[in-house]
Amino acid sequence: MERAAAYGFSAAMSGAFLLSCLLFAALNRRQRAPYMDEAFHVPQAQAYCEGRFQQWDPMITTLPGLYLVSVGIAKPAAWLFGWPGGIACSTAMLRFINLLFSVGNFYLLYLLLSKMHPKNKAVSGFQNILSTLTLAVFPTLYFFTFLYYTDPGSVFFTLFSYLMCLCGNHKTSALLGFCGFMFRQTNIVWTIFCAGNVVAEKLNEAWKTELLKKKDEKISSMKGSFSDLIRILQFLTEYLISPQNLITLIALTWPYIILVVVFFAFVFINGGIVVGDRSSHEACLHFPQLFYFLSFTLFFSFPHLLTPTKIRKFLLTLRKYPVQYSLIAVISLFLIWKFTYVHKYLLADNRHYTFYVWRKVFQRHELVKYMLVPVYIFAGWSFADTLKSKSVFWILVYFVCLFAVTVPQKLLEFRYFILPYLIYRLNIPFPSLYRQLLELAFYIFVNVTTFYLFLNKTFQWPNSEEVQRFMW
Repeated sequence: MERAAAYGFSAAMSGAFLLSCLLFAALNRRQRAPYMDEAFHVPQAQAYCEGRFQQWDPMITTLPGLYLVSVGIAKPAAWLFGWPGGIACSTAMLRFINLLFSVGNFYLLYLLLSKMHPKNKAVSGFQNILSTLTLAVFPTLYFFTFLYYTDPGSVFFTLFSYLMCLCGNHKTSALLGFCGFMFRQTNIVWTIFCAGNVVAEKLNEAWKTELLKKKDEKISSMKGSFSDLIRILQFLTEYLISPQNLITLIALTWPYIILVVVFFAFVFINGGIVVGDRSSHEACLHFPQLFYFLSFTLFFSFPHLLTPTKIRKFLLTLRKYPVQYSLIAVISLFLIWKFTYVHKYLLADNRHYTFYVWRKVFQRHELVKYMLVPVYIFAGWSFADTLKSKSVFWILVYFVCLFAVTVPQKLLEFRYFILPYLIYRLNIPFPSLYRQLLELAFYIFVNVTTFYLFLNKTFQWPNSEEVQRFMW
């Protein structure tokens, strides 16, 4: 790190941490008791702190990674500072562990951006730091930094695994992927994504060699027509049926393969991916989750995706390929018609923003969910357009993982979109400084609004004295 960049990064991270500490103190003064899912996570962590590792709350659906890490931090801290166990594993101290994860996430985001976007004339060190700060305060993730949820730790280990993958340290990457899996089982998808990165890189090299042999155009021109898609599929088939190529790929990705085998062994022994309460977390083919994710991304990345240039380009593309886009629209309508599921939690819990999104938008009229198809198509096109700098094989790997991590989820829950969004946002080219500043300002506005509602706009349910708060 150059000296100026190092000072700038240190100032940004220190400032963000200081403000987070002040907000953390304010939140803990207002909400001392465990809230929402903390009612399950906090007692479980406290049981582990007391050495009762056989105790398990059947309502918890994730593996005990968060609680094991918490004990690993709280116990040494209690010994070092002379704290009694009640303080070291109190609700506030357990929440503070996520604040520490947020510092780690800040540093990892900076390293990932530096790795993916090496500094050149178009990308300054300041822009790198600005993007890091922006992603560090990404509203859906940032909010759960202040509560004892699995999200900050899950993101930390997944981003760390991704960084080690990009650095070529695949054994460490797989080990960190296992840690991420221990926080949330679906993180196995991002282990597969890391393996897919390695495979995509080899495929890209082989594809470029193939094009050079045929004296064809550069690879970026091969992302358009149907005939190009056929040629790429033929190349993939020929490459993957070669025993020599398969042996090479296995030799490169064996640490990830071992972890995936461990995952399937866990699923077989456990009788499913969910531990604990399975009745509320049943897998299904919920294809509209892809549309919800694309809309979520369009909302939070509007400075990059919703620009006049993008809109004009999209309309020109519609005029150029009317048949293809009409077919996409028909397929989207069919998927919404046949595969829309409404989870009981979505309709019952008025503390979550998704409850109001569903009630105010989707339940306004039966036809609304179909009328949003043009928005979904634009969001999908703009989303893919920002990834055109990536190889076609990387894009294929990412979309397969995006499908795997979103579609099986019956519940519409914005927290499930955090990791796929961050992976996407890390991989798009740096926008102009103006758009970066606009994105940061928007995130700050959303965060201020979110925390204001959480802290000040409380309410109570009938026949209950507990204070309820709005949250993601």
